[in-house]
Formats: sequence, C-alpha cells, structure tokens
Amino acid sequence: MEKQQFGLIGLAVMGENLALNVERQGFSVAVYNRTAEKTDNFISKRAKGKNIKATYSPAELVDSLEKPRKILMYFLLF
Repeated sequence: MEKQQFGLIGLAVMGENLALNVERQGFSVAVYNRTAEKTDNFISKRAKGKNIKATYSPAELVDSLEKPRKILMYFLLF
C-alpha cells in the first residue's frame, strides 16, 4: 500500500478546498471526516481523479501516511 504524504481532518467547505489545493501542489493527500457520507461525497465528486484517498477512522488516516506524518485538523467549535 502506497502511503500518502499529507493528511487532512475535516471536510467542510474550507477543508475540501485545502485538500484540493495541497493535492494541486503535487502532494498525495489522505482525508478523514467524522461523517463517512461527507467523505464519500467529496471523493466521488470534487476529488474524483485526484491523488486524494478517503479514510474512515483516525487510526486509518494515521496508518495511511508516510513518516514523519503531516496532519492538518480543520474544524469549527460552536
């Protein structure tokens, strides 16, 4: 299994755009969102054909990354 270079947690509007921008700069990206439906929607639409991998748990995200791991967590607290 090939490891991704960058991990991103949180796929709200800004998180999706961050993932796409990082991938556009030549990095492979693994993404995780608390809601699997949001992850699937992003992967099947905006990230289709890009070097972006879906993960469905924090442990899977960490396991999918090369070392040293680089992870950006994006979320809002209300």
